[in-house]
Amino acid sequence: DEPYDDTVGHGTHVAGIIRKIAPQTKLYDFKVLGKKGGTSFMIIEAMYLIRKINFEARHLVIHGANLSLGGPVPVGSYGCGFSPECEEANRLVDSGVVVCVAASNDGYKTLATISGGNELDYFPTFLDMGISDPGNAEKVITVGSTHKTLPHKYGISFFSSKGPTGDGRFKPDVVAPGERINSAGIASKSNEVALSGTSMATPHVSAAIAQFLSVKPDFVGQPDEVKKILMQTCTDLGRERYFQGAG
Repeated sequence: DEPYDDTVGHGTHVAGIIRKIAPQTKLYDFKVLGKKGGTSFMIIEAMYLIRKINFEARHLVIHGANLSLGGPVPVGSYGCGFSPECEEANRLVDSGVVVCVAASNDGYKTLATISGGNELDYFPTFLDMGISDPGNAEKVITVGSTHKTLPHKYGISFFSSKGPTGDGRFKPDVVAPGERINSAGIASKSNEVALSGTSMATPHVSAAIAQFLSVKPDFVGQPDEVKKILMQTCTDLGRERYFQGAG
């Protein structure tokens, strides 16, 4: 029931970041979120459509996918990193597409306590402050957030989700600027807004990879090698590996 255009502004903002850094990049839009959010099925379907487009063209039309989104980890039904979203994300990587995913914005939460004499009948089984799905997928590039201009001084954004994954793997993989990032808005053609989140950090990485592939086309279709090169050439911010990834 959602219109095809962006009524929220999130996707427009993310796309604007990519175009600002890598202006020659051709973008494909797959709408999976609206005013009421979205579903895992919609995200999975979008990833499947990318594979389908590439398969039917018999070559890689789409080289990379930016997923500035995340959802709950279904710990009661699947092992960490093996949810349907994660499995489809890994399949997309296996097909030759570089997949960058936001780590999520659950890095800082508070707990409410009950004053003496009161009773609480229900206690949550865990407090989720970690990586969301499909960011837990092993083969994707999971992106956390740093301060926009002084990452060495201020480090990792307080809201950026931290690792490790629920099954003990290192995540996030890398971090990028995600605080008060200026990009396109939806109010008018000249509108620009500042937003914060790992959703804003992720397109920085996607754009950097797009630029890399434009000058090193030999690496198109080799997402594992691209991820390895990216992580080996990051700048160490001197923070914990579970906070900053490779840098």
